[in-house]
Amino acid sequence: MEAKVYNQKGEEVGKINLPEELFNVPWNADLVHQAAVSELANRRHSTAHTKGRGEVAGGGRKPWQQKGTGRARHGSIRSPIWVGGGVAHGPRKDKIYAKKINRQAKNRALLSLLSRKLRDNEIVFVDDISIERPKTKEAVLILNSLAQVAPYKGLQKKRAAAYIALPERRPAVSKSFRNIGKVYLDEVRNISPAGLLAYRYVIFAKPEETIKIINQRAKKKR
Repeated sequence: MEAKVYNQKGEEVGKINLPEELFNVPWNADLVHQAAVSELANRRHSTAHTKGRGEVAGGGRKPWQQKGTGRARHGSIRSPIWVGGGVAHGPRKDKIYAKKINRQAKNRALLSLLSRKLRDNEIVFVDDISIERPKTKEAVLILNSLAQVAPYKGLQKKRAAAYIALPERRPAVSKSFRNIGKVYLDEVRNISPAGLLAYRYVIFAKPEETIKIINQRAKKKR
């Protein structure tokens, strides 16, 4: 499999051979959904928390005697039916939302998603993205230049979203793109199914290095 490689000015500078075991994987919607749901669930943190009758302060003494007052019997002012008492069946922060998925299944879902995006002309290979000093204007120029290439004209749309994968951390490039709301930039080692599903286009900088990292990750079984 071959794909065109462009520079950050949108000019074709060569081609790259893509491994079929990475970019020619059959589409598996169920597996991709399972991996995305698992990833989002593992990110979720339970913050809502209510106190039960055993956690609120006070209520050690019986409000009034059991009999003879004509009122209903009560054992504590911290009962859930009292104002200021504990909450019955409220949300608890100790709830765990995590869902387990095997590493091989997650990697397979990622490759299936990458293969689908390649077939839909939603992956752009750029020889390198280089910005000396953080400047949003230069980042916008790069996106506009890539949008001039026929398959990627959708990058010009206001709602078009792009996931940029770099082989290593580059502070100047990251700071240049972070003010663009529709773009997310990260190291390729952190790429995930849920992350790719949130963005239409995927831009690989230095494709030979990024693909090598993806290949190493795909071969890990544990």
